[in-house]
Amino acid sequence: MASSTTFSTRHRITVCTSCKHKGNHCRPGYELIDKLRRAIAEADDAVPEDFEISGVACMAGCDRPCTVAYHGTRKATYLFGDIDPATDIADLVAFARQYAYLQDGWCSSVDRPGKLRRTTLARVPAAMMVIEESEAQVS
Repeated sequence: MASSTTFSTRHRITVCTSCKHKGNHCRPGYELIDKLRRAIAEADDAVPEDFEISGVACMAGCDRPCTVAYHGTRKATYLFGDIDPATDIADLVAFARQYAYLQDGWCSSVDRPGKLRRTTLARVPAAMMVIEESEAQVS
């Protein structure tokens, strides 16, 4: 079993690319992806190299644009809303650093950096698939 300091876990940050600010045609997801990729790269060793950053057409957070999700192998998934590429990059990078070191991805809202304390839309536990053998006989 890997220790909490070994990075065999794969991480992904997914950004909604169809979110629009209310009353505006601006789609901030693409700008957010570009800024986040640059910021993670500039963070060097502070954020593990195994973060992939990509976009997706919709994450159903339309009332809270722009939405961003953090996923990790065997970890809780987080969905954040109301993310602004102009002001929230530092918080997103800080959470990437924190999330990488969380063995199961679980943390409380008070432990999340800055704005992410109050803009969490969902925390989904890691999927644990268990197959039980049934001893019941079909008659």
